Amino acid sequence: MSLIVFLAVGGIAGWIAAQIMGGGYGVVADIAIGVIGGLIGGWLFGELGIAVGGLIGSIIAAIVGAIILLAVLRAVRRVLPS
Repeated sequence: MSLIVFLAVGGIAGWIAAQIMGGGYGVVADIAIGVIGGLIGGWLFGELGIAVGGLIGSIIAAIVGAIILLAVLRAVRRVLPS
């Protein structure tokens, strides 16, 4: 995947995940969340034996991973003192 497509998928996935979880974090943060979510989702789907193929499959895996990432970050933020 080219870098532009990789960042676009990350941006789309990060933005959708932020909308599902409630709240936006800005363009750069959404891209970072989507890219890290793509890594998490790709790993998780692979471990579960779920085949992810094509652009739509990559976006879905990245969204799932980004939602997991945001949920973990929110849980950690609640536990740790400000």
